[in-house]
Amino acid sequence: MESSKTLFFEEGTTKDIDPELFEILQDEEGRQKTGINLIASENYASQAVLEVLGTPLQNKYAEGYPGARYYRGTEFADKVELLAQKRALETFHLDTEKWGVNVQPLSGTPANFEVYTALIGKDAKIMGLNLQDGGHLSHGFENKGKKVSATSYYFESKPYFINEETGLIDYDKMEEIAEEFKPNLIIAGYSAYSRDLDYKRFRDVCDKVGAILLVDMAHFCGLVAGKVLSDPFEYADIVTTTTHKILRGPRGGMIFFKREYEEKVNFAVFPQHQGGPHMNQVAALCIALKDASSERYHEYARQVTANAKAMAEAMLEKGFEIMTGGTENHLILWNVKASGLSGSKVEAVLEKVNIYSNKNSIAGDKSPMNPGGVRVGTPAMTTRGMLEEDMKTIVDYFQKVIDISTRVQEKAGKKLKDFFAALETEEFATEILACKDEVSEFCSKFPVPKSQFQ
Repeated sequence: MESSKTLFFEEGTTKDIDPELFEILQDEEGRQKTGINLIASENYASQAVLEVLGTPLQNKYAEGYPGARYYRGTEFADKVELLAQKRALETFHLDTEKWGVNVQPLSGTPANFEVYTALIGKDAKIMGLNLQDGGHLSHGFENKGKKVSATSYYFESKPYFINEETGLIDYDKMEEIAEEFKPNLIIAGYSAYSRDLDYKRFRDVCDKVGAILLVDMAHFCGLVAGKVLSDPFEYADIVTTTTHKILRGPRGGMIFFKREYEEKVNFAVFPQHQGGPHMNQVAALCIALKDASSERYHEYARQVTANAKAMAEAMLEKGFEIMTGGTENHLILWNVKASGLSGSKVEAVLEKVNIYSNKNSIAGDKSPMNPGGVRVGTPAMTTRGMLEEDMKTIVDYFQKVIDISTRVQEKAGKKLKDFFAALETEEFATEILACKDEVSEFCSKFPVPKSQFQ
């Protein structure tokens, strides 16, 4: 007699098993294809990266490190993690005798917190760029005494600032603050600053006050790999990054460390902060790192900055105001307050016409929820093949959006809720729809990487 086997899982594709979810995912795929993505921290992962994220490594727990796991059956997980480490060091041209890397962090903010834990400990002092000046929450942020970031809860943080006239980091003032504050660690890095960093100056200040230098290159690591921006490894003690922004990999993070910090950093990642690494994510990182080591990727990195500069020049020609007066990297911080608007309003109208950006604080802002800036970046649309002339077309759309936003505000007044209500009225619907159709037609010329939902 034949025995029947009961399967306690359902075989089939997403479309077969969950058509409701499949439809949502198809809609998201369509949104990404028909819109201009200018969010500086987003990109398009390759077909291979998306494919590897769905491999059986998703099923494997691998707590610990290669050769020292807390589970059996990790032979191939070990091979994957060692390959990722090897490729990470090669991508950034590092001497393996001097540098090591941990590829297990789940993202950039956890990576930073793991470094703080490893090297300075609770209640120690850190300094990072002020959030409104282009810094990041994980570099320490308090708002009127409220500890908005957990970093400022567990560590004593004090910011350094930009010069409000030039928009550039005020290194002299940073040195003064550091001499008074005596930080244990200084962070060089940003999320909305459009210039290269003077790592030697950071190093000199750190040496003067006895601080560790952490470079957070999450936003610009690909430009370092492509040798477009200055190399932070020459001066840094520790370098952190995400893997999903300009690097075009899976969502994750990495910590590069001088060998003297290896044991402390690895212990802080596991077991102090994390359990099992996401091995499917680490495997997909291997794909992204192999790509980032290629001449094709280096050409991409050069084009990202060329596109950003072309966009900045076109914006200045139209009379728009941008922080620092230009860009040297992948992003532009647009001061829409100078046009009589707010970042929240302009961001909303841009989205109405299928252009995706994000509101962003600029120097002097009081509220991060209704700031005076909009951050735009070129990594995602460069991945799709856009060049300098296409940036000029996008800036033409910016002008249309500013014109619409100005008229909506004239009708509704300054309050944000009234602006949003007026934006939904028939008075502006035809013009918005026409611009949206134009953007979608423009985008159709530029393909996105393939996925299973196309």
